[in-house]
Amino acid sequence: MGKGDKKTRKGKIAMGSYGKTRPHDHKKDKPAEAVAEAKK
Repeated sequence: MGKGDKKTRKGKIAMGSYGKTRPHDHKKDKPAEAVAEAKK
């Protein structure tokens, strides 16, 4: 298991793909109230 394994984090980094193991940081996924508080 390593760089050639699609199911591991290291493999996903090597391939440049994403998924459950290596999620993106979604700033849009926060609730509307949290976004409004952050703007104040």
